[in-house]
Amino acid sequence: MASSLVFTSCIVAGLLITVASSGAEAARAFFVFGDSLVDNGNNNYLATTARADSPPYGIDYPTRRPTGRFSNGLNIPDFISEALGSEPTLPYLSPELNGERLLVGANFASAGIGILNDTGIQFVNIIRIFRQLEYFKQYQQRVAGLIGSQRAQQLVNGALVLITLGGNDFVNNYYLVPYSARSRQFALPDYVKYLIPEYKKILQRLYDLGARRVLVTGTGPLGCVPAELAIRGSNGECSAELQRAASLFNPQLEQMLRQLNSELGSDVFIAANTREMSNDFIKNPQAYGFTTAKVACCGQGPYNGLGLCTPASNLCPDRDVYAFWDPFHPSEKANRLIVRQILSGSTKYMSPMNLSTILALDSSKQ
Repeated sequence: MASSLVFTSCIVAGLLITVASSGAEAARAFFVFGDSLVDNGNNNYLATTARADSPPYGIDYPTRRPTGRFSNGLNIPDFISEALGSEPTLPYLSPELNGERLLVGANFASAGIGILNDTGIQFVNIIRIFRQLEYFKQYQQRVAGLIGSQRAQQLVNGALVLITLGGNDFVNNYYLVPYSARSRQFALPDYVKYLIPEYKKILQRLYDLGARRVLVTGTGPLGCVPAELAIRGSNGECSAELQRAASLFNPQLEQMLRQLNSELGSDVFIAANTREMSNDFIKNPQAYGFTTAKVACCGQGPYNGLGLCTPASNLCPDRDVYAFWDPFHPSEKANRLIVRQILSGSTKYMSPMNLSTILALDSSKQ
């Protein structure tokens, strides 16, 4: 297994060099929407508790300082930017996002949000998804002022987009407290059936705003994160109820994306099965160089899964041997593994095609 992983790594490394050296791809804008898995620091500018702006967050980032990413270092959008041959996208709320830097793209994501407006209400000031889409519209007006409306539309139509939603609708809504409002309103299968059409409206709005290539990640293995092992798990086993939620949500999401693509007559929306990607190293962490996929590197309590990662938390000395950085979020190394599958994974992970295929197809049309 280890030798095949090294071989795959070499292929991916060669691919990244090829993609990054292409001027056409380097000019491709990248936009990010969603929650804490992809937030690059927007919440730093908001009065909210959903922040990652204090140590030890960012301990392995190039500056060794917290950036607002919920990671010890780089996150999923950073590795995708690397594949595009671009610098990382800046948070939309960053005062540094102006002038030529706007042409790289923007990250609109905000920790704590979900598909539903009532998800993450305990975090108060977060950028809910429809506000993120409003900011995207505002961004386009700013870019049109810079390069003209026609070129701005071309930039948006030619961009790559990543959207990550859904996990918080379970963890920070349906299962947040016993007998939550949503759990009283819906049985779990009915809640999932309610979420999917709501997500479809969001994706349709994204298309209406000009997005033409959109990576849509499913939820990860919700019941296997250290927080759920600590709170709901038994003897180190994943929470069956949270795993059931993910197993219901992800297939219905993929089905909805196929339906939406069929309605649009084009493969606009690409499903990234991040649950399957994460399951690989959760089920067999040693094969990927991890010593554990149960205990978080940073935290406290059982599995380091309780509370937040703070300067007072337990902190592992070697982040590369932990699949999880904090109670909810993958480590930088795990994020890199996930993006490798986004780039070159089979249809088990990416449907209808992986990112490398998208980049090759789109560059051939130019």
